[in-house]
Amino acid sequence: MRFEKLFPTLLIILDICAALAYLPSGDWRRVIYWLAAAILTTCVTY
Repeated sequence: MRFEKLFPTLLIILDICAALAYLPSGDWRRVIYWLAAAILTTCVTY
């Protein structure tokens, strides 16, 4: 992995972890928000 993509990759991982954190409570709006943030970061980065 190139060093320039390290921070965006960590951000994508954190976004996914944030989405997973809201799954047990059933807060689907926040789950969708964080997954959308991860997808958007992925599209812009890669």
